[in-house]
Amino acid sequence: MSSDRSCYVGRFAPSPTGPLHAGSLVAALASWLDARAHGGRWLVRIEDVDGPRCVAGADHLILQQLAACGLLPDGEPVWQSQRCAPYEQALEQLQAAGLAYGCACTRADIARAQEAAGQVQQRHGELVYPGTCRAGLNGRPARAWRLSTENSGRIEWTDRRLGAQTQDLEREVGDFVLKRADGLWAYQLAVVVDDALQGVTDVVRGEDLADNTPRQLWLQRQLGLAAPRYLHTPLVLGANGEKLSKQNGALALDLSDPLAALRQAGNTLGLQAESTSLPDWLAKAVQAWRGMMPAC
Repeated sequence: MSSDRSCYVGRFAPSPTGPLHAGSLVAALASWLDARAHGGRWLVRIEDVDGPRCVAGADHLILQQLAACGLLPDGEPVWQSQRCAPYEQALEQLQAAGLAYGCACTRADIARAQEAAGQVQQRHGELVYPGTCRAGLNGRPARAWRLSTENSGRIEWTDRRLGAQTQDLEREVGDFVLKRADGLWAYQLAVVVDDALQGVTDVVRGEDLADNTPRQLWLQRQLGLAAPRYLHTPLVLGANGEKLSKQNGALALDLSDPLAALRQAGNTLGLQAESTSLPDWLAKAVQAWRGMMPAC
């Protein structure tokens, strides 16, 4: 697998757990604007590997919502659920290199190990994996596959909006899951493999996903893949001050007036663009984006 960086390729990759809401439109618009501002290609990928969370028909509804806003991909959308073979190939590559290992631990096991070590659960409530099964399963059956973060050190990168970023991956995250106990592919592996296969050079997405970046950079290194540039956009917050999401009561976009929805998303991004025509507003928004986000 390789990533061609000869030209700009961006993508919007929604999970079809429901229709787009105001927060997801901000991410879609930002990724589309960045691609257009660089004269590049913009792709749409439906991230539906977590089948139990997906809502029937939401994928096609999302595509209709994007089209209503004038955000049309430069190519046919792809569905992750139809791309399992390259994920398996990537896992086999990591297994052969001794970088991925079977894990027998449940969440309760990990919580007990943390408690025994006197560690407090942090990182948005996630459990930091202590590496229990690195040395073997001790006769227990493997439930999941994890990527070793041993000797990963501090992962450093520069976000195009947030600036210099760093994370001690082994201490703050631990060995993370590549294939889940239920047999489903983990987000981290699927997104890294797909970005490489699609030649994605620039990832523009919500700031809540910035915490995933060190894991993806580490995985890219282990697979010998080029790392894309990253830009994390401001979040739309709900009434309770938390990220607007489907789990947080976010309402589906009201697209009775697509231009009004785009203006609202543009305001979140700090865009100064005015027009009574949707195509003209998008054109002006691209110009405004160029002024805000200099060329890569």
